Amino acid sequence: MGLLTPGIGLIFWMTLTFLIVLFVLGKWGWPVVIKGLRKREEDIKNSLLAAENAKKEMEKLKASNEELLAEAREQRDSILKQAKQSGNQIIEEAKQTAKNEADKIILQAKEDIAYEKDKALKDLKGELAQMSLDIAQKVLSHEVKNPQTSEEVIKEQIDKLSFK
Repeated sequence: MGLLTPGIGLIFWMTLTFLIVLFVLGKWGWPVVIKGLRKREEDIKNSLLAAENAKKEMEKLKASNEELLAEAREQRDSILKQAKQSGNQIIEEAKQTAKNEADKIILQAKEDIAYEKDKALKDLKGELAQMSLDIAQKVLSHEVKNPQTSEEVIKEQIDKLSFK
């Protein structure tokens, strides 16, 4: 028998050994390998399912976060609006209070001015009355023989009374 053509005995023993190995593997080896492969396949399916669920959960959380952010922005805007309104209201109240105080001060000043004006007019009237009496006394004390002399005396007295 040559190197390339094996003998019948060798083929027989090789076939028998192959069949025994095939039987042993089929009985105890393949079920374990197939079981391992099925378990691995199941684990991969579970992992993919878990990844899909995690992805959906992340999308839900993202949507929830966006809703929370929108709500927070609305609350922030509302708080800012209320603060601005409160500030404007406080400014308006301060302006109104200042206006009222200014009106009171102006009214008091007008009353004081009117009082002082009345007092000055009374004093002026008194002084004018006194001056008139003084002029009349001086005119009468002069001899009024000549109308021209009395006019000169009156003019002279008025010039003396001019406000300086």
